[in-house]
Amino acid sequence: MTTVFRAERADITTLHVDAIVNAANATLLGGGGVDGAIHRAAGPVLVLECQLLGGCKAGDARITKGYRLPARFVIHAVGPIWRDGTCNEAEVLASCYRRSLEVAAKFHIRSIAFPSISTGIYGFPIGKACPIAVATTRSVIAQGSLIEEVIFCCYSAEDLRVYESELGRFPD
Repeated sequence: MTTVFRAERADITTLHVDAIVNAANATLLGGGGVDGAIHRAAGPVLVLECQLLGGCKAGDARITKGYRLPARFVIHAVGPIWRDGTCNEAEVLASCYRRSLEVAAKFHIRSIAFPSISTGIYGFPIGKACPIAVATTRSVIAQGSLIEEVIFCCYSAEDLRVYESELGRFPD
């Protein structure tokens, strides 16, 4: 089976995939940006389920139902806050993608959409984050996965350009 990797400029809360990944904060209780949008679109029951999870450490991921979203599941991944690149930010970011895919495997997820984790308010430069996201995702899936489709959901036209360029380096 060949996995399709693509970038798309869209509202992640509208995508019809098995799971969307939330760029969450450590409390998992909602916030700004993608996190806030997902919580608003999923409805108030999402925060109730998240309260039961007891938070999540940076580099890890948890799963909940999607509730009012078209996606069946939300995988909440907590990314690193960018300091200066010397505080293991790259390793923690890679762990977000790896752990999200490990969680996805346990739930037999076949299609997944990732936002650009940590590149918003957490300040991770898109030019550094994108290669980590793409390489980690490809590496995990190459080790054996049921995932048939990976979407890198971009907020801006510039982010889309960066992801399309990175994905273009890997002919399918």
